[in-house]
Amino acid sequence: MEYLKRAEREADVQTDDERIQQVVKDMLTKIRREGTAAVEEYAMQFDNWQGDFVLSDEKRAALIASVPQRVKDDIDFAHRQIQRFANAQRSSLQAFEIETEEGVKLSQRVIPVDCAGCYVPGGRYAHAASALMSVATAKAAGVPTVIACSPPRGDSINPAVVYAMDLAGADIILEMGGVHAIATMAFGLYTGKSADILVGPGNAYVAEAKRLLFGEVGIDVFAGPTESAVIADETADPMTIAVDLVSQAEHGPNSPVWLFTTDKALGQKVIELMPHVIADMPNADVCEAAWRDHGVVIVCDDREEAAKVSDEWACEHVQVQAADLVWWKENLTNYGSLFLGEGSTVTHGDKCAGTNHILPTKKAARYSGGLNVQKFLKILTTQELSKEANLTFSTAGSRISRTEGMEGHARACDWRLKKYFPDADWDFEVYQQKRYD
Repeated sequence: MEYLKRAEREADVQTDDERIQQVVKDMLTKIRREGTAAVEEYAMQFDNWQGDFVLSDEKRAALIASVPQRVKDDIDFAHRQIQRFANAQRSSLQAFEIETEEGVKLSQRVIPVDCAGCYVPGGRYAHAASALMSVATAKAAGVPTVIACSPPRGDSINPAVVYAMDLAGADIILEMGGVHAIATMAFGLYTGKSADILVGPGNAYVAEAKRLLFGEVGIDVFAGPTESAVIADETADPMTIAVDLVSQAEHGPNSPVWLFTTDKALGQKVIELMPHVIADMPNADVCEAAWRDHGVVIVCDDREEAAKVSDEWACEHVQVQAADLVWWKENLTNYGSLFLGEGSTVTHGDKCAGTNHILPTKKAARYSGGLNVQKFLKILTTQELSKEANLTFSTAGSRISRTEGMEGHARACDWRLKKYFPDADWDFEVYQQKRYD
């Protein structure tokens, strides 16, 4: 393995994280203590916002009416793809009941959470697609109440974002962003509905707010800056790779883009092309910083090593532009989402292919996938044992409990053994509990 390009700047992650953590912790504490007064203070401070937070039906309709029809058509198309995939995910999860032994019935139910809070970023870009990814997926899961929020710019949220939220089925829309929006959804401020789960991408402060609230509420993923990697061999087109890497670098100056290749000449050519493609971009400064500070090119000895490197880096987005796509699909295991072949670019997944673009970063793909219908669902299990089945199961439960030193657990089984089988003799300890009723 050989580095053709290393990241020039490794951020002081620990220092940054500690600083952000303290800011967010202080904000959440203040909102817990002061409620809506603190939210209104932060909204004025960060967004210069003094209006109502809950988007009214009248304003919602007016904003939607202002969206050009072609934009609506494109959002409609993306929504159909996302909804199809989410519905298929939901259909793959089934309730069932089985009888594992005579008199023992085990079952599962699959039910949605009651309320989901969906955060839609609104800083550098208007993330209409992100609204679809979170809200439509929650609705496909059957969540009764979905609250969506996004930071206002000027006197409203971006109209296209509102249209996407509305189309996807958002029940309540908040014109609010940042840490105070996350807290508002978690604590049920202004809406009277506390979110059971918080989902959606955001900046480092939003991500930290979700992390600190995790446990009190559920969250989708622990998110960091967007990551994208391309795996390529000698069959790949260097120009296509450069275009794809630059397309993802525009997420932000701290968004890493990586190339893992088995062809050194191709890697060198991509490095040569990157400044030219970056210079063509309207936001060249952002792309240049991401590539300069966080871009990496690694040459691997063979595809096995390339697959190993990719899995070790566990990137959010992985594109494969190489021969034998079936081999790569079968051998790559750690990624947020996989894009096979030159025809598949990350933009498709980000905007309209149908799979979800809210994905794990910071190597979380080693143990977690991205946002999906299951995140909004609870698998509830049930067990029903007959009196007769207790002869076997309370016997085992009693003995295992005492092996573990848990006398109370054992006695719950012992009680049933004595009650249901009063004339039985036991070759192990069965406690004789007195009745007090």
